[in-house]
Amino acid sequence: MLRTHNAALVLDLLRTAGEGGISRLELAERTGLTPQAVSKITARLRAAGLAAEAGRRASTGGKPRTVLRLVPSAAYAVGLHLDRDELTAVLVDLTGTPVAVRVTPFDLGAGADRVVEAAAAQAEAVADVVRADARPVADAGPVDAGPAVARAVPAVLGVGVAMPGPLDHATGVPRRVTGFPQWDGYPLREALAARLRLPVALDKDTNAAALGLALRGPGDSFAYLHLGTGLGAGLVLGGALHRGERTGAGEFGHQVIQLDGPLCDCGNRGCVEALCLAAVGRGDLAEAARVLGAGAANLVGLLDIDRVLLGGRTVAAYEQCFVRGVGAAVAERALGAVVPVTVAEGGAHPVAEGAAQLILAPLFGRGQGREVGLGLGLGR
Repeated sequence: MLRTHNAALVLDLLRTAGEGGISRLELAERTGLTPQAVSKITARLRAAGLAAEAGRRASTGGKPRTVLRLVPSAAYAVGLHLDRDELTAVLVDLTGTPVAVRVTPFDLGAGADRVVEAAAAQAEAVADVVRADARPVADAGPVDAGPAVARAVPAVLGVGVAMPGPLDHATGVPRRVTGFPQWDGYPLREALAARLRLPVALDKDTNAAALGLALRGPGDSFAYLHLGTGLGAGLVLGGALHRGERTGAGEFGHQVIQLDGPLCDCGNRGCVEALCLAAVGRGDLAEAARVLGAGAANLVGLLDIDRVLLGGRTVAAYEQCFVRGVGAAVAERALGAVVPVTVAEGGAHPVAEGAAQLILAPLFGRGQGREVGLGLGLGR
């Protein structure tokens, strides 16, 4: 972890500035920090290889301003999506851009030991792309310390893991995963961290995807609905990911909309997930979209969110059908509010890429950082 909130603020502004960069004066104005504090922080970021000069910008008075930019290749994170039948591993740089991707068949019910080994092997495979580039960097140490001391910083900061819920994000332990109750209580985060010797963060697949979308969004409120082998939601309220006290928020697929309906894997009857997947299974996509739309309309009415985003393999295969059907259901029940329904934008693997952000987002002050401790020691 960066040692202070101020350093994370500066790093986030460098990230959002892109290749064009940002000057120290602009950093001071936008963070409220003094120019001296910004100079100390940026000196440490440059010493760590996280920031570099990006040229000079014309000034309205005085000498031209030097602008700084983030160095995307300074560090990386791995994201893993453990789906019920497929494992996706991505390696992303500091901007969240994928630099390596692997997708393989997978069985979430194969047993904990086999799953951990398969996940670790794929994480190592994508991490090997950059591990050879790990190099010593200068650690400036505490403020006003003596000469910089060289030490090695791993190129790969950690591994974010996303899987179906329910699970406990704070402890990194799955609960009775829908369809796979044998996961209940298994210390998955601890097991993977021991196997990989890297920090590991664990969250629900929908939460991970929603986090990645929120980092690219305008700071509004939205629901990300993921329809693939299951159905769930990631909720972003006021620009912040909403997990709930027990990581229980977003169990969207298990709201009952048909009393005495078909049995769901969760044990209830008439759940949105059971009805929607059954319609997909028999090829009735219009009905699947209508059911999904009914659940989405409930969310809009309950939370007064700004937009609904759709994703997942099933949606990707029939985008227009689901956008049209869900949009019609939401519009019909939105009581006059205009709530757009669109396919989620972003990469081809939103859950895996979002899982990598479980590691990266805290570096930029954009996530809850208690799950990882990266020890960059950049001070304030």
